[in-house]
Amino acid sequence: MAPSTPPLQVTVLGAGAVGCFYGGMLARAGHRVTLVGRPAHVDAVRREGLRMETRMFDEQVRLQGVIRAADAPPADVVLFCVKSMDTEGAGRELRATLRPDTLVLCLQNGVDNADRLRTVLPEHEVAAAVVYVATEMAGPGHLRHHGRGELVIEPARTADRVAQAFAAAGVPTEVSPDVRSALWFKLVLNSAYNAISAIAQKPYGECVPAPGIRQVMRDVVDECLAVAAAEGIRLPADPHAAVDKLVASMPSQLSSTAQDLARGKPTEIDFLNGHVVRRGEALGVPTPANRVLWALVKLVEQRGPTPA
Repeated sequence: MAPSTPPLQVTVLGAGAVGCFYGGMLARAGHRVTLVGRPAHVDAVRREGLRMETRMFDEQVRLQGVIRAADAPPADVVLFCVKSMDTEGAGRELRATLRPDTLVLCLQNGVDNADRLRTVLPEHEVAAAVVYVATEMAGPGHLRHHGRGELVIEPARTADRVAQAFAAAGVPTEVSPDVRSALWFKLVLNSAYNAISAIAQKPYGECVPAPGIRQVMRDVVDECLAVAAAEGIRLPADPHAAVDKLVASMPSQLSSTAQDLARGKPTEIDFLNGHVVRRGEALGVPTPANRVLWALVKLVEQRGPTPA
């Protein structure tokens, strides 16, 4: 289908599961999308398109793929989807490819990526986005979508146009001035689920019913709320209720942290439970449950990939 307004030129930097879902949805709606990813993934996309196996459709979506950001055409918007630990490095790599009016939209886990990216892209517009989607890469060029897909975008000069493009492409999108609270709200959800799923190597629906897990999750959430309050953050809804409901909407989802551990890749745990621990230390708020989960994930990281 063709977009109702002139198509956007979109670059997806860090074409993993999140970037492929949102980039693929825009490409499917007629926007010009280029994925920047690893060679095997890019080769598969060039040959056959991106397979989007979603809850609504299963299609091969045609888009472009390149290995280096410098090889992507000048973009109206960059979907910045690299891992949190790579934010500054990827931002410096991206800097020379940006037009003055390009919007860089951070679709990353954690609460401070947009601020960190602004330090290396001071002359460009950077906006944070809160991502609510359950996805995984089932193989090179193959995205599997398990549920949801909403976006909340920070106000920016072209944010309304980008939000309209996403909405027309089937992605519920809101532009909100209170993105910081929304990012913290998502951090609470991630802190409750990601490490537990990672340590167990099980999806949410198998973790939550296990003995003692619900109480551990409540302890994690309570610590996150105490740190958020000390930071002056007012959360937009009841995190305990949201945590309880999430498993029903994503029972088959394996957390991104679990997927990283299974592949022997570094995780983003330092920017999830680890962030809560660091801010708790700085603010004098105890965070023992978050510290245990953070430390255990760091320990498992040292083991390497899970044997097949």
